[in-house]
Amino acid sequence: MYTTTPGIEITGPRVAGTDEILTPEALAFVTELHTWFLGRRHDLLLARQVRRERFANGLDPDFLAETAAIRADPSWRVAGAGPGLADRRTEITGPTDRKMAVNALNSGAQVWLADLEDATSPTWENIVGGQLNLADAIRRRIDFTADGKEYRLGTQTPTIVMRPRGWHLAEKHLRFTDRSGQRSPASASLVDFGLYAFHNAQRLIDTGTGPYFYLPKLEGHLEARLWNDVFAFTQSYLGIAQGTIRATVLIETITAAFEMDEILYELREHCAGLNAGRWDYIFSIIKNFRTRGEGFVLPDRARLTMAVPFMRSYTELLVATCHRRGAHAIGGMSAFIPNRRDPEVTERAFEQVRADKEREAAAGFDGSWVAHPDLIPVCRAVFDGVLGERPNQVDRRRDDVRVTAAELLDFASAGSVVTDAGLRGNVQIALRYIDSWLRGVGAAAIDNLMEDAATAEISRSQVWQWIHQGTVTAEGTRITVERVEAVLADVLAGLPRAPGDRFADAEAVFREVALAERYPTFLTVSAYTRFLVHQRSERATQAA
Repeated sequence: MYTTTPGIEITGPRVAGTDEILTPEALAFVTELHTWFLGRRHDLLLARQVRRERFANGLDPDFLAETAAIRADPSWRVAGAGPGLADRRTEITGPTDRKMAVNALNSGAQVWLADLEDATSPTWENIVGGQLNLADAIRRRIDFTADGKEYRLGTQTPTIVMRPRGWHLAEKHLRFTDRSGQRSPASASLVDFGLYAFHNAQRLIDTGTGPYFYLPKLEGHLEARLWNDVFAFTQSYLGIAQGTIRATVLIETITAAFEMDEILYELREHCAGLNAGRWDYIFSIIKNFRTRGEGFVLPDRARLTMAVPFMRSYTELLVATCHRRGAHAIGGMSAFIPNRRDPEVTERAFEQVRADKEREAAAGFDGSWVAHPDLIPVCRAVFDGVLGERPNQVDRRRDDVRVTAAELLDFASAGSVVTDAGLRGNVQIALRYIDSWLRGVGAAAIDNLMEDAATAEISRSQVWQWIHQGTVTAEGTRITVERVEAVLADVLAGLPRAPGDRFADAEAVFREVALAERYPTFLTVSAYTRFLVHQRSERATQAA
């Protein structure tokens, strides 16, 4: 075996931001992250596969016996909020394209979740351009003009918390070569995190905040430990104080729900809090228990509200765990969005979001997400009414909360009503969202709901599960491949078509992820490789 110098090679085309973001110095840092941490990432992803097989074969997740002492120890606390993060009562989420970035920064929210994950279609232009937009926003040089309209930053802007892509995703426009000469696609997590931290960490510190991150899709405390080691290494490499980085972890997998204390413990020197990532949490449940039969088949997506018992248990446990450890508990995103052309739709959205935030504030959450600037006053008013002048309610201990494993796994408490309309809705949402994603738009307003990759995953996963469990709708229709094919054809026939739409490709993706015998763990993985990497490369070759 020969040795070579490890390195990151750019295999993607030149795009806007290449020279500013993919500098030799930045790539050298990203190379170091891969050299030190890529192997552990690989091992943890293999462990995910083993767990899923165990769940499929009848094993239920449970609180870990080997970490019981961590849960029982009342003495430890997390680092808590960094500068600019004490008050998080309203957080706006969204992608990092230039227009959306300016709108988010001018929204009046306390925090902008700058999302390179579920709200971003990972085209190479979006990934590099998103990093450039973030760097420009932090340096207050993001003003621009488009369609005759000027977009300029106001004087007060939210604290930025960036969400990198999850551990399971690759960035195939960058290739890592290790010391043995082995080549592999770069880790999307390490790329997103590394480029952002390298270019912006010191500048953020200088402006009075810091490099803050939302960590998605974690499945347990060992994955949190890996992130913590990445943070420690990064701070040493960049010459900033240990503990400067702050992370908020999205609890959006069923396994992470059983390891909240342990995740906080592993990240305690860098942790600000946990977030209730409701949509991915539901997706995780369907994915892990899709073959388990009666009691594990969830009803129509519209019936999966936060008030159903198993979801209420999850959020109550999250708040209690966070506040016991001095961490923020941040609520999730209601999918309802206003429609400025339809006052009735807007009023319904306000009512739905207001009720959602009232439930969260009453339960003890310290803040919550919205997906549209018009919803910020609604969310803020609710939390203002509970918090007053206090920045949060971390001091509100929920010692009354006692959540068991059985309560977290009581999926039957949601009921089992599946309807013909629910099936059709899932097919339509999946198709329309995948079309949007393939066109480079990762957050799509569909029928007055904000859809992202997580809600599309629910839609296609429910279709797969209903087929394989022989589910019968309330109207008496057995859901089979043939039935879904008929619905699919009808939906496609009714969709408005336009030049440049990707419905033909969206149909191909849907068939692969919802109708195939084998269940793909993420719809975005194969779609990314096939359509955002390989197909683009083929088109470029043909053009040349």
